[in-house]
Amino acid sequence: MTNFINRRDSIKTLAALGAAAASPFAFAQKPLTVGVIYVGPRDDYGYNQAQAQAAAELKKMPGVKVVEEENVPETAAVQKSMTGMIAQDGASLVFPTSFGYFDPHVLAVAPKFPNVRFAHCGGLWTEGKHPKNAASFFGYIEECQYLNGVIAGHMTKSNKIGFIAAKPIPQVLRNINAFTLGARSVKPGITTSVIFTGDWSMPVKEAEATNSLADQGVDVFTMHVDGPKVIVETAAKRGKMVCGYHASQAKLAPQAYLTGAEWNWLTAYTTFVEAARSGKPHPNFIRGGLKDGYVKMSAYGPTVTDAAKKQADSVKAQMVAGSFDIFKGPLKDNKGGTIVPAGKVFKQTDLELEKMNYLVEGVIGSV
Repeated sequence: MTNFINRRDSIKTLAALGAAAASPFAFAQKPLTVGVIYVGPRDDYGYNQAQAQAAAELKKMPGVKVVEEENVPETAAVQKSMTGMIAQDGASLVFPTSFGYFDPHVLAVAPKFPNVRFAHCGGLWTEGKHPKNAASFFGYIEECQYLNGVIAGHMTKSNKIGFIAAKPIPQVLRNINAFTLGARSVKPGITTSVIFTGDWSMPVKEAEATNSLADQGVDVFTMHVDGPKVIVETAAKRGKMVCGYHASQAKLAPQAYLTGAEWNWLTAYTTFVEAARSGKPHPNFIRGGLKDGYVKMSAYGPTVTDAAKKQADSVKAQMVAGSFDIFKGPLKDNKGGTIVPAGKVFKQTDLELEKMNYLVEGVIGSV
């Protein structure tokens, strides 16, 4: 117990020294305490695990201390968690990782601690609107979901694939649409059936949705929920195939697992840590894809055909080279309207994609 108290006292002293520094971002030459907050458990085989894997790598860096808290809901509870990490642990860089933490919670806490940097996953930080010590990071993981779709397109026998998602926010819709476009690049007649469960972690609804789609003939699944474990295991029990998300779920269903879209959050984490330690300006808005090392693909499962691998690898190489665009015209939504006219191309960096509010042709479902 004595060691614990001494640790807290020493961290408080460092925090006081940091607060007294002439510059609000003068962290150079000081030990850096980093706080990481998760909305669910760190071992969820999904969103939180991917973030925790990056945090684990930060712990190995000299002069970096990491404090973590899991199962923190997207309520005022996260404001208390952030404040506690700053006041008690001396955190001067905080990663509130869940989408719902940003508005209003990060936006409420950041102005109270101008000497602390906040790096949020997924929020759309805007110049002149949001605090300078807040930031947004995310990755173009729909590149990997497109590749999931290519594999699914080769492997499906029913030409019916499924997507189980939490909420119809732009980042989720980008993934659904990319998955569908990837599959239909192989077989134009493929359909993607979508079920929204209503929240990031709804295990019972996720199992029900998986079984419902399996009953309808869907034979390849992917998802955008925090913990894909239930979907992967349920699909495998039904004799179906799965493309994973967030982290690898291959261990859960080795024969059913085809490949997956994985995060490599260490790339973003390191960018913020290095800026904080050197006293450089807080990077307020960072994004990256396959070529930037923000996202990666799971290894191919044993049942994936050579033809599927060949096409996916070819598209992936184009993505890494910056010569492949997912969202380009002519492109229709699933109501028949033109959403991207012929000749129009959206690059991944185009902020218009961060406002996506439609489902593309071939998707069975509604926003």
